[in-house]
Amino acid sequence: MTRRSRIAAGLCLAGLAALGAAARAAGPTTRDEPAAESHFVPAPSSPLMAFRLVVHVGSKDDPAGKEGLAALTAAMVAEGGSKALSHEEILEKFYPMAASLDGACRKELTVFQGTIHGDNAKAYGPIVGELIATPRFAPEDFERLRNEALDYVTKTLRGNNDEELGKWTLQCDLYEGHPYGHPDLGTVAGLRSITLEDVKEFHRKYYNKSRISVVAAGGSDGAGLDEIRHHLDRLRGEQPAPTALPVPKSPQGLEVTIVSKPAEATAISIGFPIGVTRADDDFYALAVANSFLGEHRTFNGKLMQDLRGKRGLNYGDYSYIEDFIQEGGSTFPVPNNPRRQQYFSMWVRPVPRDKAVFALRAALWEHHRLVENGMSPAEFEATRSFLLNYSKLWVQTLSRRIGYQIDGGFYGKKDLVTELAERLPKLTLEQVNAAVRRHLKPAGMRIAIVAQNAEELRDLLVAGTPTPIAYDTQGTPEEILGEDRTIAAFPLKGVKVRIVPVDQMFEK
Repeated sequence: MTRRSRIAAGLCLAGLAALGAAARAAGPTTRDEPAAESHFVPAPSSPLMAFRLVVHVGSKDDPAGKEGLAALTAAMVAEGGSKALSHEEILEKFYPMAASLDGACRKELTVFQGTIHGDNAKAYGPIVGELIATPRFAPEDFERLRNEALDYVTKTLRGNNDEELGKWTLQCDLYEGHPYGHPDLGTVAGLRSITLEDVKEFHRKYYNKSRISVVAAGGSDGAGLDEIRHHLDRLRGEQPAPTALPVPKSPQGLEVTIVSKPAEATAISIGFPIGVTRADDDFYALAVANSFLGEHRTFNGKLMQDLRGKRGLNYGDYSYIEDFIQEGGSTFPVPNNPRRQQYFSMWVRPVPRDKAVFALRAALWEHHRLVENGMSPAEFEATRSFLLNYSKLWVQTLSRRIGYQIDGGFYGKKDLVTELAERLPKLTLEQVNAAVRRHLKPAGMRIAIVAQNAEELRDLLVAGTPTPIAYDTQGTPEEILGEDRTIAAFPLKGVKVRIVPVDQMFEK
């Protein structure tokens, strides 16, 4: 890396950290924000160039009654053409370059990303810059993209994806009356109320050069960055005040929402707010405990081992100490989804209807055992070693590497993988178990269940009577049968249940 590149990298990361600090403060910034910054990460052995453009605006900034505006604006930028070129013309230019620009709106950030061969980066840059700075905003693209968002909420989320339906139900319950309290793509009423003029005004207000960070990595000399920056420099420079976030309400007892719909199996999501993010030292201790309890899509976690491995209840069971997005089939945390407020959750993938309450109790029992007993020395050493090695897989691609670097700036830290590599060897078992007791022992939990037999489930949960499991085959070890008796009678305290028909979900 040249001296100029090192200086640019330092300035960019400092700018990202300052932007993140201003956002975390949830009040107006008192400093001059940097102009559209660029950062190039040399990767001499790679023939590719990866670009990420992060706009510090997200679904938390949706105006009341227009939920989905931030995501629809992002879609219009990425998939609606520029003033110079229509969407079809851009696709024609991208095709021979094997190029694309993908956009995603999340709670705090909107990210645009693309990876291209280095030889085409210089031609790719101006197109991307024009898309971000001067979108076309054609009425026909607006109608197409708004209808796609409505279809996702009303057909995909409500109708075809019970797992995502349960997870979004949990989030909306956890953040009721809060800027985080709706799906990123919006609500039905919100999307229907949005006009093309709303999208234009949202872009004018939030897509300014003090809110946009551009990071690229690859084997070329950073071709394409100057062209993108040239277009971003035309944008306004003032910085709107960050959206304030109230403290989310803590659940009391078990507050259950059952989404009633025809479903072959029962999906369960469990969670509660926590006051820890990657900006806090305790996060890295909790990362070890969470990996022990339920690392996503691995057999390392107790939830996976005990619910699926020993009992065959379902496909998988996992836990999380921050919001986790499944994207493109990846099993790893998606970059550029930072949040100022986070939540702990457990995801019980769909189980047979007759085993649903037992599975819920099993997840609660596993969580209870971790909080009350902590990890043993052997469990701690094995999990820490696993996480140190496994986390290195999270940055296999150039795009992921720069995505994690951007997130580190948001939290005022190094990228997550580097922080784990530096912190985990110094962690002690006592620190991990103490962090678990401090942060993972709530007054109550929110539970979201997607089920066909809603009334039957409600009655079982409220009654609190044991719900034993029956296996289809013989020969279950006595050790497991003994645990089953404990799980079947695990107390369900302070249960409050509401049933919501699926066609009412995400309406407003």
